[in-house]
Amino acid sequence: MVGRRVAGVAVAAWVLAWCTASPADDWPHWGGTDGRNMVWSGHASLPSTFESGWRRDIDMTTAKNVKWLARLGSQTYGNPTVSSGRVFVGTNNEVPRNPALKGDRGVLMCFDETTGKFLWQLVVSKLRTIGNFNGDSGPYGICSSPTVDGDRVYLVTNQCEVLSLTTAGLGAGNVGPFKDEAEYVSLLVRTKPGKGPKPWWPEKPGPPPTLGPVDADIVWRYDMIAELDVWPQDASNCSILVIGDLLYVCTSNGVDSHHHDIPSPQAPSLIVLDRNTGKLVATDDANVGPRIFHGQWSNPSTGMVKGKPLVFWGGGDGFCYAFDAAAAPGHDGKPGTLRTVWKFDANSASRRVKDGKPLLYRDPQGPNEVIATPVFVDGRVYVATGQDPRHGKGVGTLSCIDAAAGTGDITVSGKVWQYEDMDRSFASPTVADGLVYVTDLSGMLHCLDAATGKRVWVHETGSLMFGSALVADGKVYVGNDKGVLTVLATGREKKVISEVQLPAAIRSTPIVANGVLYIACQTYLYAVQAPK
Repeated sequence: MVGRRVAGVAVAAWVLAWCTASPADDWPHWGGTDGRNMVWSGHASLPSTFESGWRRDIDMTTAKNVKWLARLGSQTYGNPTVSSGRVFVGTNNEVPRNPALKGDRGVLMCFDETTGKFLWQLVVSKLRTIGNFNGDSGPYGICSSPTVDGDRVYLVTNQCEVLSLTTAGLGAGNVGPFKDEAEYVSLLVRTKPGKGPKPWWPEKPGPPPTLGPVDADIVWRYDMIAELDVWPQDASNCSILVIGDLLYVCTSNGVDSHHHDIPSPQAPSLIVLDRNTGKLVATDDANVGPRIFHGQWSNPSTGMVKGKPLVFWGGGDGFCYAFDAAAAPGHDGKPGTLRTVWKFDANSASRRVKDGKPLLYRDPQGPNEVIATPVFVDGRVYVATGQDPRHGKGVGTLSCIDAAAGTGDITVSGKVWQYEDMDRSFASPTVADGLVYVTDLSGMLHCLDAATGKRVWVHETGSLMFGSALVADGKVYVGNDKGVLTVLATGREKKVISEVQLPAAIRSTPIVANGVLYIACQTYLYAVQAPK
């Protein structure tokens, strides 16, 4: 009965939020809205170009239209988010803000929205790479784009844990029940004892540092490796979806360092937590684990379909899934079930089979997982496929799915169209004014007709592209690995407005909040505003 009540309350809260939502000036999570469509609907005039101040070094006397600039680490992948006067962004610890906390770590930084002043940071130790475990292998830092809801920040750290933080940091006091922030940040690495595959046991911590108002306040912590036996591949990442009092989180479960074996095939791929306590509410029933190609990093999105809220997510098996947002209750104190409504093969048939033989995952013409976030717009789901760029070049597929096509496997019945003339992609498609904009890893920006999937135009930027396209104020903003931000006009005629050189590669997606454009390159966060 309690489980049914929780599910019912969640749906009621979701419907209330859906009905009362209005275009917000903040950008509180990946995609801005719960459908994750990278479109800003505000009316402020955004700059068509700016000067970054970069001439082998930063010279702000030469910068133009830059409101403020903040130094990050050396690698930054997650989008910045903006809420309640604060800007949050994940990075690494290559440029330590606290001299007592050096070394390779994940970092979440918080800045003042108006001035860019550094307010506080969360510092997270590494998971040690031992044997065939490499769940935190590179200096990627915190890749999760934080989700801000009210006075709480929710994110997945490089340790494959879900944290709830206060937006104010320790400067406003230590909110419980978690009170061990000093011990938490004192660990240099976390490792595993003896033989066993589980890497979450901590080394003996050093002397706890003295923390203060420039440090994060952790409210609760949920360790997905310890609690669920998940095995992240390379990095953990999810921009958490909030529906009422529930959090929907991808676990990042994947293969081991040999890129073949799946150590935890029965571990869940998508889970639901109570946002107030961090308690596990439900796990998915899709059983994706045994079919994982490599890893799982897709963010969940949501939308209302035939009066029912669904949660959309891209699996490590190349399928896009829709789940009933109301989890089925568990029994005897066990968590409930996030039930699959439908699944759709996001790889076109030609990516699965050639000449009657199945194509392998590593084949350049073969299938991919879904790394991108499914985007929900007007009853349709748009989703792209891709792989780790270290696997080499390969082809991808962009699918448009009818979210109301039915239940079960809707690969045939739910197919509106599929676009195959693109490379692999990490990007969330962006849908605006009857057009779809999507980037691929080869550096191409594709503009398609949203109704038919037919190509309208393609623009080559000249370098790899990790991030998605932002549509705002009649413009399309995209960044590439050479640090070039390209600004184009929206519409059926390709028109390049400007190109802006930033100090480092751009591997995140630009966002807009309160009339200010934010672009995170690998080393700096820019707040850009047109002159009034």
